[in-house]
Amino acid sequence: MLDRLDHALRTVRPERPAVLTSGRSGAPRVRVRRGELADLADAFAAALHARGLRPGDTVGVAVRPGPRALAVLLALWRLGLRGAVLDPGAGPDVLRARLALARPSLVLADAAAQAVAGWARPLARRARLELPDLAGLGAPVATVGPRLPGCAPALDLGARRAGVPGPGTGPDPDPDADAVIVFTSGTTSKPRAVVHTRASLAAGMDTVRALFTGGGAPAAAATAPVLGGTFFVLVPALTRGAPVALPARSPGVLARQLDRLRPADTYLTPPQLRDALGAGARFHGRVWTGSAPASAELLGRVREAGAGQAWGVYALTELFPAAAVEAAEKAAYDDGGHDGGRGGDLVGAPLPGVTAKADGDGQLLLAGPAARHRYLGEEPDPWVRTGDRARLDGRGRIVLEGRTKDMVLRRAENIYPGLYEPALHVPGVELAVLVGVPADGSAGGACGTPGDERLVAVVQPRRGAAVAQLRAALAGPLRRMGSARPDAVLFAEVPLAGRSRKPDRAAASALAAARLRARR
Repeated sequence: MLDRLDHALRTVRPERPAVLTSGRSGAPRVRVRRGELADLADAFAAALHARGLRPGDTVGVAVRPGPRALAVLLALWRLGLRGAVLDPGAGPDVLRARLALARPSLVLADAAAQAVAGWARPLARRARLELPDLAGLGAPVATVGPRLPGCAPALDLGARRAGVPGPGTGPDPDPDADAVIVFTSGTTSKPRAVVHTRASLAAGMDTVRALFTGGGAPAAAATAPVLGGTFFVLVPALTRGAPVALPARSPGVLARQLDRLRPADTYLTPPQLRDALGAGARFHGRVWTGSAPASAELLGRVREAGAGQAWGVYALTELFPAAAVEAAEKAAYDDGGHDGGRGGDLVGAPLPGVTAKADGDGQLLLAGPAARHRYLGEEPDPWVRTGDRARLDGRGRIVLEGRTKDMVLRRAENIYPGLYEPALHVPGVELAVLVGVPADGSAGGACGTPGDERLVAVVQPRRGAAVAQLRAALAGPLRRMGSARPDAVLFAEVPLAGRSRKPDRAAASALAAARLRARR
């Protein structure tokens, strides 16, 4: 699909907008046009080729998502280079270890990334962003985009383009060659990185394209604006000729942006959706969400706010996307209409090409053309071990029962929070998690004997919701939890962590422990 995008940018109305942003009023602004994006990719490819980079070499990428990062991706793809994505939120020690494992020949960084590593480090730390000194990582650094004082030399965008492989020229690259490295977990001593080949990356993008163009999308929506900021949104939309608007960071501006743009498809994370709803946003067309759990209640609110459809997408860095479910189907499941009312979080049927099964311990395993090839430094494995407990219902749909590592042990019983958390999302609840707290009320220590944990529900009320009414609404769901009923229910804001702002269970456990101690 990246080859098709490269071709489409040049041949399908190159004068039309490709990427949009918005002003404070929400009115769209053209960030870059289709032909300009193609020309930028050409310039990056020529500059990298002039530096002697050849197929199989690794390039570290610390560039903010957007048109410039997309042009870098297109250049790397065309030259057969391997990109290693660097996340400033990982911390300098972890990044240093990751770079040592990836061994890039060059690091491309925009001025913002270099500021995080340099003069703006004190400010960046407040936002939990930190990079090591890029110049001391053992690989040369080149600045992409506007260069500020103190930045590395700029990538030479005036490099000669003669002799540079062009779109569709030269021998076809090996589909099994590495395309991208994405670090997901691990430690400074043993970093872990997902390696996607050209084939698996292309398969994932094709699955997204099929998902976006299916699901009852009207034909007129093919070139209508799309709102979203990830590569898996940008690439399929731009390939079919649709402009993509990057979501505004401010919830109020985002609400106005949605009203002005009226996108045919919107992709926002669950926290972004909650923020937008809190700002009074109205939705249009189809809305897609992933990167963190999306409850039936949240998807229902999106439908009530005007969306024609609201989809939850189950995806991993190792396999994107794996399954999808629409709000109505998820609500019917949560109401006990399927699977005998066994609970859990329905994430939908595996998408075409995806195979799903549970291992002997109940962990969900996935395989398919879009699955990562391997973890860097490890042998290939066709099965992705998700870390999620799950089962397949009678219709072959995936029902999550919680993360294996999130299990709570209470009175010798294993309790998986994900099996019961969907029931806590009654109307008026913004977010809810179940966490374990050592029975003595402290957080973080090991329990003296098995069964020493207490199960606590941390429930975040929606703005304006009355706690007394929520307690009454939760009485039934709590009663139906049976032996998994929590020992305590606390009403508080659920801590979030990471770029996708998923619930931070360790912080929620610490918060619950502190609240329980305060009650003594």
